[in-house]
Amino acid sequence: MIHVLLITFIITLFYMAIANRLMTYIKVLALQGVILFFVVFLQLSEINTLNLVLIMLETIVFKSLAVPLFLSHLLKRNNITREAEPFLPNFVSLVITTFIVVITILISNTIKDDNLDKIFFVVALSTLFFGLYLIATRRKIITHVMGYMVIENGVFVLSLAVGNEMPMLVNLGIMLDIFASVLILGIFLNKIGDVFKNVSVDQLSNLKDY
Repeated sequence: MIHVLLITFIITLFYMAIANRLMTYIKVLALQGVILFFVVFLQLSEINTLNLVLIMLETIVFKSLAVPLFLSHLLKRNNITREAEPFLPNFVSLVITTFIVVITILISNTIKDDNLDKIFFVVALSTLFFGLYLIATRRKIITHVMGYMVIENGVFVLSLAVGNEMPMLVNLGIMLDIFASVLILGIFLNKIGDVFKNVSVDQLSNLKDY
């Protein structure tokens, strides 16, 4: 069942690669949060109340509800158009995403470590690299925030790749870090939206230090 969920998670990356609407990105991020909840729930060998609360707080509450709602608010607040406006065509993005997944599979096959769960490792690295690719190939600043969220999901999965027990304190620290980062980027985006009508990375070249 865990493998099915991880494969579904990989499929969401392919879907984001060819998606054109920002709301689709937000919905996929929410879906990824739900998938991660069930992955961790099934992965933990022992579930106690504290672990379950932390899992739900980081995945369901934060990743699937708080951040998507905040990003939706940013879209409405800045009157951002629905199109993601990628630099590359969707077909090229799909090919590159496929290349990323294949490369991570090849890398995982070169690692000989019994404590490493290779499926988790492949999903984690693929997500990390795809997040970087998403940031590099999208014009709008808000898609960079979404790419950062994808990278954080990759770090989350990577923490599961090295053992059965989830390092709760580490992931709690990650959650607090990403919350602060998204909040700061959201405030930054709001300020940019007050100055420029089109919230695009191209507009950043017009900023000057007076």
